This record gives sequence, C-alpha cells and structure tokens, in this order.
Amino acid sequence: MSSVPSITLNNGVSMPQLGFGVWQVPDSEATPAVAAALEAGYRSIDTAAVYENETGTGKAINASGIPRTELFVTTKLWNTAKHTWDRDAVLRAFDDSLAKLGLDYVDLYLIHWPRTVRDDYLAIWRAFGELAGSGRAKAIGVSNFKPAHLRRIIDDSGVTPAVNQIELHPSLQQTESRAFHTEHGIATEAWSPLGQGKDILGDPTVAAVAAKHGVTPAQAILRWHLQNGTVVIPKSVTPSRIRENIDVFGFTLDTGDMTAMNGLDTGNRLGGDPDTFDWN
Repeated sequence: MSSVPSITLNNGVSMPQLGFGVWQVPDSEATPAVAAALEAGYRSIDTAAVYENETGTGKAINASGIPRTELFVTTKLWNTAKHTWDRDAVLRAFDDSLAKLGLDYVDLYLIHWPRTVRDDYLAIWRAFGELAGSGRAKAIGVSNFKPAHLRRIIDDSGVTPAVNQIELHPSLQQTESRAFHTEHGIATEAWSPLGQGKDILGDPTVAAVAAKHGVTPAQAILRWHLQNGTVVIPKSVTPSRIRENIDVFGFTLDTGDMTAMNGLDTGNRLGGDPDTFDWN
C-alpha cells in the first residue's frame, strides 16, 4: 500500500496528494515508467489525450495487478480546433481516452486549457457534468483556468470543479489562483512542480533548505508543495528519480524554510498564459 496521504475533493472523492505525471513521455516509454512508479508506491497517474501516451500508460496500469479501486487515474480533454466542442464531441473524446487506457472509468477528467479565443469551455463543462453524473468520471475539473474562467463556469453551471491543475512552482506561486481555489473548495494541483528543472533546482535558497534536511533540491521543493496543501505530479523516466520523488514524507520544512521558499516567486511562466494560449 502507498504511504502517500490523500486529500478529499469537494465531491467526496479521495485523491492522493502526490502522483506521477507522464507529460512528454513517449507512448513506448510510458509503460515502463508508469510500471516503475506503481512499483515505487505511486497510486495516482496523470496523463492526457495530447500526450499521446494513454495507451502505454493504460498497459502499465492494467498489468500492475493493483486493484483498480486503489488507483487514481487522471486524463484530460485536448480541446483542439479540429472539433466543434459540443456535447457529442466531448463524449466521443472521452470514450476514445477510456478505450486507449483500457479502463471503464477515470477518477478525474480535466479540460486541458480554457482557450478563451474559442469561447467553448462552457459547453464543454456542461458535457463534463454529464460524464460525472454517469459515474464514468468520478470527479471533473479543469487545467490552466484563471479565477475569471472558474467564476464563469461556476456561475453558468452551478458545478464547481474539483481540481484546477496549473503551472505552479517556487518561481510561479499563483497566489491569486490558490486563494480563489481555497475560497471555493477547489483542489490546487501543480504541473511542472519542479519548474522543469530550469534554474529552480540550482537556486541557492532551495539548495540551502535541501542541505539542511539532507535531501535533494527536488525533494525540498516537493515537500514545500505538499506543506502548502498542493497536489503534485512530478515526472521522470529514471527509476531512481521516480523513487526519490516519492520519498518526501520523512522530513518537514520549518517555518523559516517555508518563508524562504515563499520568497522565490518571480511570477514568470514557463508555459503559456491561459488568457491567450491556443496551440494545436
């Protein structure tokens, strides 16, 4: 059994606070990477249609021998311009993801981006509500939504997302979004929690906190996320790093450590701005 603690989402579903992400992992490499993660104790796996590795991810999940009820599987709708995103298109995309994963249901289904220039995420969200009602998506949420986007779908549908997965790391701490999430009972999940390794892992403050606790900079950053109440999904295809990233429950950052890490926010994004992002 995994030692990772869980949080309870706003619909009562339990979600591990630390999971394994497979962004930029080729489909052929996803199977051994996910298998290594499951062996290391991860029970939450995060993929997406656009990652093109749902098939490889599903192979590892289904071959693991771990009871489905002990696993938490997330995938995402890639709302590309190739479709007019009405109810039927959403349901077809969901069915396609389930088939590739080889599963009867997912634990969390997310809208990958708001893509405001298309103004179709309200229609998509209504279809998500239908998926949640059917039980084939145990929880529904969004990714890369800002407070204004969230407020709009809540006002339109009356349904609050269970999760918002956003770019979040010491250099981009998203205080406004996190405050909105807390106010509305939305779980904050961090993608690129280690900042894709760009500068953050070598930051002197991070290095000092890590050295103080005898851990790696990556472990110090993951611990910072966890103590902030954030759900994290670090990614690696290296078995030793996969094991290292889950080994973050044997130490605690003190108030000084947290304050120091909180001081690293520059507001600089590594990914796109959700107000303008529209890549196919």
